[in-house]
Amino acid sequence: MPELPDIAAYLVALEPRIVRRTLQKLRIGSPFLLRTFEPSPSELEGRRVNGISSIGKRIVFEIEDELFAVIHLMIAGRFRWKDETGAAVPKKLGLAAFDFDDGTLLLTEAGSKRRASLSLFRGREALAEIDPGGADVFGIDRDAFARILRRGNHTLKRALTEPRNFSGIGNAYSDEILHAARLSPLQLTSRLGDDEIDRLFEATRVTLADWRNRLTSEARKGFPEKVTAFRPEMAVHGKYGQPCPACGSPVQRIVYADNETNYCATCQTEGKVLADRAMSRLLKKDWPRSIDEL
Repeated sequence: MPELPDIAAYLVALEPRIVRRTLQKLRIGSPFLLRTFEPSPSELEGRRVNGISSIGKRIVFEIEDELFAVIHLMIAGRFRWKDETGAAVPKKLGLAAFDFDDGTLLLTEAGSKRRASLSLFRGREALAEIDPGGADVFGIDRDAFARILRRGNHTLKRALTEPRNFSGIGNAYSDEILHAARLSPLQLTSRLGDDEIDRLFEATRVTLADWRNRLTSEARKGFPEKVTAFRPEMAVHGKYGQPCPACGSPVQRIVYADNETNYCATCQTEGKVLADRAMSRLLKKDWPRSIDEL
């Protein structure tokens, strides 16, 4: 799922292509995409895009007369830009097309599950209702960050990815943040010491800023066609079994549903291998408790 750095890259790439341009036509290619009934897609046509922004992991097209088109890419939704008006919507992956006078923005989604969504709103009050209220980590100080973490008692992984806590952090970058902070993804927020809060706050801001700068720099050179949560430069996310870049120990994982948490036992859990919900139950007493046993 595109997260804060990826969303920032899309905003940089889309701004010169669609802002201050007129949306000629909005073509819906999938009946599962549109999640609202009013206003209708036709009301956006013939109106200028005045701006582009984000709410958490959602991208917002600000259209004149206070109309808003909100796209949630979910896991596999992606944008494609074509330098031609009226470009065909791909048959298998295509969800929608936004036609402008000098190009077409395509919305696609890989896989058979249709999770990406388009919602249309009239007025800023209606738009505000979808904001989960998560804080921008670049707009708060260390003490505000600590208060948000400590207002509940959850694992660090859950606390970082909860959209009502922080804006735009998901599975991939939370792994990278926790590795940089040298903290276990299962550590409870109620047990964080002041020095651990300091490390986590710094790691959150530095990790997201580094990736945001890297991806937006690439987006200024060309439209981001390969937005992915798995990048070779990442330390632990998607690197199960590969050596940790800091200590060389094999990266571990916790699998749950369609996601997994990646971490380094040596750097983050004092050598302890965290219980995997599937394999640890299967192996029971044979489940390795440490890197040495593994």
